[in-house]
Amino acid sequence: MRLVFDRGTLLVRDVSADVDVGDIAGVLWDARVGAYRAPGRLCYPILSEFRRRGVQLQDVPCPRLGPPVGFRAVPLRPYQEAALAAWRLGGRRGIVVLPTGSGKTRVALAAIAATSTACLCLVPTRALIDQWMAALKEFYDGPVGCYGDDQRVVGPVTIATHAAAYRNMPMLGDRFGLLVVDEAHHFGRGVRDEALEMSIAPLRLGLTATPPPGPIAARLSVLVGPVVFELSIGDLTGGFLAPLERTTWRLGLYPDERREYDALRDVYRQAFRGFAGGHLGGSWETFLRQASRTDEGRRGIAAWRRAARLLAFPRCKREALGFLLARHRGQRTLVFVGHNETAYAVAREHLIMPLTCDIGRAERQDVLARFRSGVLNVLVSAQVLNEGIDVPDAEVGIVVAGRMGEREHVQRVGRLLRPGAGKRAVVHELVVERSSEVWQARRRSKGLAVRDRSAA
Repeated sequence: MRLVFDRGTLLVRDVSADVDVGDIAGVLWDARVGAYRAPGRLCYPILSEFRRRGVQLQDVPCPRLGPPVGFRAVPLRPYQEAALAAWRLGGRRGIVVLPTGSGKTRVALAAIAATSTACLCLVPTRALIDQWMAALKEFYDGPVGCYGDDQRVVGPVTIATHAAAYRNMPMLGDRFGLLVVDEAHHFGRGVRDEALEMSIAPLRLGLTATPPPGPIAARLSVLVGPVVFELSIGDLTGGFLAPLERTTWRLGLYPDERREYDALRDVYRQAFRGFAGGHLGGSWETFLRQASRTDEGRRGIAAWRRAARLLAFPRCKREALGFLLARHRGQRTLVFVGHNETAYAVAREHLIMPLTCDIGRAERQDVLARFRSGVLNVLVSAQVLNEGIDVPDAEVGIVVAGRMGEREHVQRVGRLLRPGAGKRAVVHELVVERSSEVWQARRRSKGLAVRDRSAA
């Protein structure tokens, strides 16, 4: 019998008459090729099951690339050592949850060095490829491959974007023994999950600052492993992260804006009440689908969107932002907004460089270099700075508006917390009173608190 890697899947060939392959979990008959087939990630569980049954295999998949050679010692902080130990105790499968700025990449580098097997690192954006390359060069002298940004080079350690891995895993899936998934919360929703399904790598390390809830976490546990170690921003600030000072500014809309906002919310609430009456416990997504089918529902959705746009940058926020920028003049400041439209409005009003998805890679790198050197003191961004991009010298954050809740807020605050001599991070959050922003801000702040582990 043979177990063969086939474009991200496994084929069981030359099955003996006395072996029942169909009762192995995840193995299905594929009539197109007349053989049993399974996803690549089940390679080692299937091999273990065959060994348990005493079945001999003549041909089995194994990582085709040799281990990386040339790693130097990777120094770790105590909590990073604890995270690595927890991952090892979890069978070298699992997710490490650490705040932005606390050194998740360093934990991964130590894991790669310790496992001595070819490693594929998945990152969400092309910008993060450069950061991982720089981090590797600090401790590794060997060749590094890259898949993404128009490159297709394989090495004992290879960095690939999530999108490139999704497209190329049929060719890459049997080359690596370790899979490192940076910003692992992007997976588990079905989108590009096949990239993780098609790899035979038995060792898997997920990294995130914001673990997903419920069913997504359960799916990630299958694809990468369960959460094996977790610390929050509140656990590390003032010690391993810069001390954090947070201020919430509760602002009042001007009378004309208040009248417009309340009227829009009334239209939305009326549409939502009509939906809720017939769909107890219905989700927001269900409401959007149902509402799009009626005139009243479409008016409600349009009113909700207009109300959200109004809250994004009303006059009270414009004035508060101007005051805070003057107050922190000379300090390196990040302004976070909800949409590119607002980012450009802020840029025009205050002559601030916007950093948006419309800006190309070369210009983005130039802007960040000038920010780090102090030539630029302020940047404004809607989403580009939310995740992954390293801005260690930022001291002040002004959150004008957000779109994605607690996860986005934790990532934004994390941009400011990379430690520095005498550094104290300051975060101002602008919130409109008597609006949905009040409870949203309260919910977002939970992600910054010290985690209660008394139940554990």
